[in-house]
Amino acid sequence: MSTIEKNLHRVGEQISAAALLCGRSPQEITLLAVSKTKPVTAIEQAMAAGQWAFGENYVQEGVEKIQYFCQQALAHDLSWHFIGPLQSNKSRLVAENFSWLHTLDRPQLAQRLNSQRPAGLGPLNVLIQINISGEASKAGILPDQLPALAALVAELPHLNLRGLMAIPAPQHCYEAQLAVFAEMTGLFTQLREQYPSADTLSMGMSDDMPAAIAAGSTLVRIGTAIFGARDYAASTD
Repeated sequence: MSTIEKNLHRVGEQISAAALLCGRSPQEITLLAVSKTKPVTAIEQAMAAGQWAFGENYVQEGVEKIQYFCQQALAHDLSWHFIGPLQSNKSRLVAENFSWLHTLDRPQLAQRLNSQRPAGLGPLNVLIQINISGEASKAGILPDQLPALAALVAELPHLNLRGLMAIPAPQHCYEAQLAVFAEMTGLFTQLREQYPSADTLSMGMSDDMPAAIAAGSTLVRIGTAIFGARDYAASTD
């Protein structure tokens, strides 16, 4: 058993334990393996252990990996999520290669992605990023901007509004983490009432995953705990 396989098994156990502790089914929570800066050999080891959903933060690096796996027999089983900040001049690469975007944060970007998405790929699944902690340095929209952006996305034929994503300010207290995530869950509940296709709440990383799951996260983004420390010098962006 490879180290990555052992790590995936350990993370899976942690997800199950957190879910059961709050009365949820572990099957309600998707594990997104954040593979940024990691080589395709590491992704192949994760695939061998049954992991099929991967998150990338850097556009060119992610596209190169996607194109590599497009040549493999199992490529159609992979789900590629772009989870980093997206500059407008790189939106076409995301629209043409990825299945998901977690960081939609402005109307102009939504319109660009919609016009650039190839019809043969089907709609791009998008999550609206919420700056739930109100940090000036953090991407995402403020909660009161959500209705307008959601309404726009819902009208664009080549985008599929799937839910919300957040990266809260770091909190070392479980109760504080839970309180912030609960705010996100409230926004998500309101969104689902108007847009039934919204089924994904992407929140929770290694340091705050239990609180995110307790609050209602349906997708957690885990990288270092699976693949080990990252080498940011390896990024091609």
